[in-house]
Amino acid sequence: MTDSSETTPSSKNMIDCHVHLAALPEGNNGCYVSSKLLKSPLFRFLIWKHGLDVNNPRAANQKYVDDLLNELRQSLHVGQAVLLGMDGVYDGSGYPDQAETELLVGNDYVLQLAHRFPETFLAGVSINPQRRDAIEELHRCADKGATLVKVLPNTQQFDPGNTRYRAFYRAMAQRHVPLLSHVGYEFSLIGKDQSVGDPNRLRMPLDEGVTVIAAHACSYGLILYEKFHSTLFGAG
Repeated sequence: MTDSSETTPSSKNMIDCHVHLAALPEGNNGCYVSSKLLKSPLFRFLIWKHGLDVNNPRAANQKYVDDLLNELRQSLHVGQAVLLGMDGVYDGSGYPDQAETELLVGNDYVLQLAHRFPETFLAGVSINPQRRDAIEELHRCADKGATLVKVLPNTQQFDPGNTRYRAFYRAMAQRHVPLLSHVGYEFSLIGKDQSVGDPNRLRMPLDEGVTVIAAHACSYGLILYEKFHSTLFGAG
């Protein structure tokens, strides 16, 4: 007979695969936030919630990471988190388009934190398949232990169903790296083309053998109207 007053500690074996990493640029950390986005309601809330000093990027970035670590320590069930990077926008030739890019969270920064806290953080790098070196960057990050690739087509301005990215998806399948893609409408960051949030655009990476995570359960984000409900659950 056991004492009913005893409690069994949680195994904390759950992994949160969708944790956004935010960082201000400091030196060569590969991060960037446009002045427009920095003044947006999203970032104002983020700065207020975490008590960040935007005039001290190094301290602000460390505070954000410390807060994530504390939340995980206090969690009853989640033991690890996949930190998500954010790639930028690329032009038709595959070169970075700084003018169109609102947010960058560099892959090296994500990988560095995952290596620094291997028992807590996993690396969710971000690779826009439009970039000229997308496949090379995939292999580089996979070699360094990347857990998945995160994309946000609405903001990164690419169509995930474009056949020109087939080789990239094949490389992902070969390396057994899952694709986590935002689906539905994008509210938080600037969404240039909301149509690319259609989960049907993800059929090609699926056909190429990639494990695809359709973030937000294909929700369109409007609560009363779920445009992609039938895509996720079937028309019947």
